[in-house]
Amino acid sequence: MNKTKSRFGWTLRYTLINMSYFAVFCGIHAYASVFLQSKGFTNTFIGLCLTVANLLSVIIQPVIAGLIDKPGPLSNRNVSIISTLSLLVGSVLLYVIKNSALIIFIIYALIYMIQMAYQPLIVAMNFEYTEAGCPINFGLSRGLGSAGFAIFSAIIGGFVEKDGTDVLLISDAVILVMSLILLITFIKPRDVSVASESNDNTDPMINTDPVGSKGNEVAHNNPVEFAKLYPKFILLLIGIVCFFFAHNMINDFLIQIIRPLGGNEKLMGYAIFLAALLELPTMAFINVLLKKTTCERLLVFCGIMFFIKTLIITLTGNMVGVFISQACQMGAYAVLIPVSAYYVNQVLQKLDRVKGQAFINSAITLGGVFSGIICGKLLDIHGPKFMLVTGCIVTFAGLIITYIAVKPVKKNA
Repeated sequence: MNKTKSRFGWTLRYTLINMSYFAVFCGIHAYASVFLQSKGFTNTFIGLCLTVANLLSVIIQPVIAGLIDKPGPLSNRNVSIISTLSLLVGSVLLYVIKNSALIIFIIYALIYMIQMAYQPLIVAMNFEYTEAGCPINFGLSRGLGSAGFAIFSAIIGGFVEKDGTDVLLISDAVILVMSLILLITFIKPRDVSVASESNDNTDPMINTDPVGSKGNEVAHNNPVEFAKLYPKFILLLIGIVCFFFAHNMINDFLIQIIRPLGGNEKLMGYAIFLAALLELPTMAFINVLLKKTTCERLLVFCGIMFFIKTLIITLTGNMVGVFISQACQMGAYAVLIPVSAYYVNQVLQKLDRVKGQAFINSAITLGGVFSGIICGKLLDIHGPKFMLVTGCIVTFAGLIITYIAVKPVKKNA
């Protein structure tokens, strides 16, 4: 009974951290175009702002992860607390500042960057706490995080259409205060031996043994050394960049995509709600899927679904097709996020795992960099249809690259 309570307690607290994180993620990321358009930004300048934010995030994520991988006061939780506090300050400043386009550009780029930068730390926190004896159902928690994203989107879309984009900042600030309290109180037990009594290793994918040599492991913080040690992992990262070029293209410019189809902010909120809500069942039962198949096969499968999702929204002429495309999220994003986290934990050495999570998130973010640079301009020059066709081509390339990256190497007998 005590073990059940302990498992439920840690999962519940980690779930609430995920739900609050992704609710704010929705406000900052999914509604970026809506917010910036309301401040007078063109599609090109929206793309530029998101490009700057994503590029800064790509640079800073491996640096932060390298510092956390080293012994010292910086931990996944501590940096997450600092990041959450920074987002709160940024949201308040954006609410106060009304008319300075340059300051809005800078602050929004920074909070967008920070929100992306500490996402891998939330993921790594799960494995850190689980290995310390705190049983957490990662798939369920991450899936309910998406539910938080979905609920926020469904509610906020109507309010934004009615009351304007300042409601986004107020909502974000309230949730960030809650998130800050959750993180501050989420303290790992110091007595690992006591905590371990409640750990019955219910998650078969948790890898507590280092990959490779034991007892003499070192962190590979030099990117060149890291790439030499894990060449196929680097190839996988390139595939993920391609997937998230199209994924970010759809998310960042969804309002521009659906307006020619008769859509508005309210319908956009429903479309985002559908996609995020359908992530929950996949993520919640990811452990069941992983018992029946491998991370490698699931990574290829999600690549296929990313392509199908992009193809459907490209070909559709109405909002029904948009909703069908969004429903493909349950086989695309919903599979990639937890499976890539487990894959990192399987194939990377222990002292490289936080870095590995950061590199996955950097690849996701880099997809946003290229999307921001290219898609905003494509929208202004050629319109949404041409942009979507480009997304299809890039996603298909990512599928081929991912297949090569995870395909087992045949050894000669």
